[in-house]
Amino acid sequence: MKTVKFPYGKEKICHTFGGELCAVLEPSINEYVPDADGAELVRRAMADPIGSQKLSELARGKKKVVIIASDHTRPVPSKLIIPPMLAQIRAGSPDAEITILIATGCHRGTTKDELTQKFGEEIVKNEKIHIHDCDDRDMLVNIGTLPSGGQCEINRLAYEADLLVSEGFIEPHFFAGFSGGRKSVLPGVAGRKTVLANHCSEFIAHPRARTGILEGNPIHADMLWAAKTAKLAYIVNVVLDSEKNVIYAVAGEPEAAHKQGTDFLFSLCGAKAVESDIVITTNGGYPLDQNVYQAVKGMTAAEATVRKGGVIIMLARSGDGIGGDHFYHQLADEPDIRKTMREFLSRGRDETVPDQWQTQILLRILGHARVIYVSEMPDDVVEKMHMIPAHSLAQAIEKAKGMVGEGAKIAAIPDGVSVMVTK
Repeated sequence: MKTVKFPYGKEKICHTFGGELCAVLEPSINEYVPDADGAELVRRAMADPIGSQKLSELARGKKKVVIIASDHTRPVPSKLIIPPMLAQIRAGSPDAEITILIATGCHRGTTKDELTQKFGEEIVKNEKIHIHDCDDRDMLVNIGTLPSGGQCEINRLAYEADLLVSEGFIEPHFFAGFSGGRKSVLPGVAGRKTVLANHCSEFIAHPRARTGILEGNPIHADMLWAAKTAKLAYIVNVVLDSEKNVIYAVAGEPEAAHKQGTDFLFSLCGAKAVESDIVITTNGGYPLDQNVYQAVKGMTAAEATVRKGGVIIMLARSGDGIGGDHFYHQLADEPDIRKTMREFLSRGRDETVPDQWQTQILLRILGHARVIYVSEMPDDVVEKMHMIPAHSLAQAIEKAKGMVGEGAKIAAIPDGVSVMVTK
């Protein structure tokens, strides 16, 4: 007998398995013990930046400084990162006008309550904060043509800054290879049409556009170009364990610092695939499992280890709903998922529509396995999105066994966004 804890919202679902459990796929990152707490790790990283001067030195003589910060969908410990960034900037340029630019990408705007939860009341009250809107044409400026051929538009505040820096965290990413670093610019503060060009069906289908892969990944190449062209000068990025504690931090020149962070993560987050009839996965709990859209990420880890025709059980509370009207209708309005996939793949790089990439990946998963979705979503909504609804893990396992048989082998992935499952 083995009990496994699965993050679900801000809680944990515990389930005890018998002999049917064939594997628990977890990264060894959860066994890594740092030699200091998160605040100290960030301090050390900023004191000895990679390939860069200290932030205080970079800030000297700068009048307009922009810090790109993550939005409400990312568990970045901004309360630990932003204060020392602000302090170093002001040490180098006491009179600098500093703006914290929230990198929403194409997400909804972050609310004041969410800002307070991320930064604390003092920063929200005293600092200038601007929430990026990818559709606000007056706030976008074209900085050139991406390697993909798409036009690169970014937030005007980032473009006009004398010094552009960012915070973030590094985790495996299901088509960009890894999060963090250059992603704060694209998609973080980019215009919608730029994100659409970068997330085209051709690139999403590319064999190198997968978890843990940067070299030869066309999506990463676009993102890196955007960050360099926008003159992103410095980053502070952290690596988190499954409890969202900081276990590693990097600071400095964006590409070099990000590379050191991804190398560290790659060494700790791999897990060997064990072909299974049923795979239970999550999106790591709150805040990443707030909607169905984000939950596709955790499903990709299960996709890599479930057998063809098997069942994926996805645990995602989804208290914020679906996460995108386009995403919903692309799934719900067409009963034939193969037809939708053919339509997506026929579109050129400049013909991408909003949320197409997320739908495309979910369609790929659904073409490989059935998905039981455990959430607070209404059953009819889940069914229209070509998944099977459930409201408890026990109910989902019962349904899954009914599909594949009582002798099914089950694999558990407690955190589907922190692990890279490899063959």
